[in-house]
Amino acid sequence: MSQGNWQNRKPVRLTKREIEVLSLIAQGRSSQEVADALFVSKRTVDFHLANIYEKLNVNNRVKAFRRAAQMGLIPVEAFFGEVAD
Repeated sequence: MSQGNWQNRKPVRLTKREIEVLSLIAQGRSSQEVADALFVSKRTVDFHLANIYEKLNVNNRVKAFRRAAQMGLIPVEAFFGEVAD
């Protein structure tokens, strides 16, 4: 299936942890920084990212953010984190 046909796929469900990982990655954090924040190993974060990529039918972080936001799986605010006034 081509990446252009993602809208015709069955509904995608990300786990709570996958959403957490994607939200932190969207803020520009590295896999190691996400691992440290979530108290897991970098390998675990990379495993979650691989699952996210497969579920969203993408092959990199930027495409994952865009697809998840387009599908309403993560709020756009997740891309920016906390904004200081």
